[in-house]
Amino acid sequence: MTILTGIKNMEVPALKRQFPAQRMPFMSTTDQSPNVRVATTVAVPQTIRRDGVVRTAVRSVPEEVPIAFSYGGSSHAVMMGTPADLEDFATGFSLTEGIISSPAEIESIEVLQEGDGLDVQVTLAEDKEDALRARRRHMAGPVGCGLCGIESIEQAMRPVPNVSAVEMVLSAGDIATASAALNGAQPLHAQTRAVHGAGFFIPGEGLIAVREDVGRHNALDKLSGAVLRAGHHGRDGVVVVTSRISVEMVQKAAILGSPVLIAISAPTALAIRTAEAAGMTLVALSRGEDFEVFSHPKRIRFEGEADVS
Repeated sequence: MTILTGIKNMEVPALKRQFPAQRMPFMSTTDQSPNVRVATTVAVPQTIRRDGVVRTAVRSVPEEVPIAFSYGGSSHAVMMGTPADLEDFATGFSLTEGIISSPAEIESIEVLQEGDGLDVQVTLAEDKEDALRARRRHMAGPVGCGLCGIESIEQAMRPVPNVSAVEMVLSAGDIATASAALNGAQPLHAQTRAVHGAGFFIPGEGLIAVREDVGRHNALDKLSGAVLRAGHHGRDGVVVVTSRISVEMVQKAAILGSPVLIAISAPTALAIRTAEAAGMTLVALSRGEDFEVFSHPKRIRFEGEADVS
């Protein structure tokens, strides 16, 4: 396979894990699988001008590498991403792309170095391998980041699971707490200021999982994999992200089964329509104690708040 060059200081002995996985510690994104050593940050020289003073310094920046997902020995998609939490990434990606419906359908994951990138080789249960081979035969062209493995506009606008029946009520304080907790639980972002974060918040328990990546879709896929591999279900909690809300983020959260998606930035119009149709509560522009609800506000409790609408 063709891999971009320029990635340095990478050591990736082969890793193979059998599934289903044991319950795993959730935090943080810098935790990597045993025997896999991949630099997630690189120290680079820089020249800074600040307050009229010019000086030289060294800054940590996040590493970004090509990550290929291969099924049955055939490459399915290549993403640019952060080389951490690759088993979670493979599981979440497989789920949100409709390749599997449960982590139990993955028999093993092997991570190999391929030139200057990583090849995540996934072995599926036989029936899922057969279904994916049949799907590949109908694919019209190459795949890319964001919406992977699709061959038509209709698939890009795919219907998503409806979460209307999932009962959950959040207070305004819960939303502020979830957003603040995510902001304080991103070690890679604290070091580099250059990655996205996705967290899973359970009311009454707090933030139980965080994953980070240079790509917002990747961070959410990693989070989905971590949540499911630890034995939780999306309906148990809320997805919180540090990025804007595009339609793919709504689709992925709905596939996980979460009834609420919270973000610090704004949603797109299509994301709002998709959340409305899926029965998902979409909370955006969450800053401190302020936020805006764009769909299904019934899950938010505004006790004691003044209504001036």
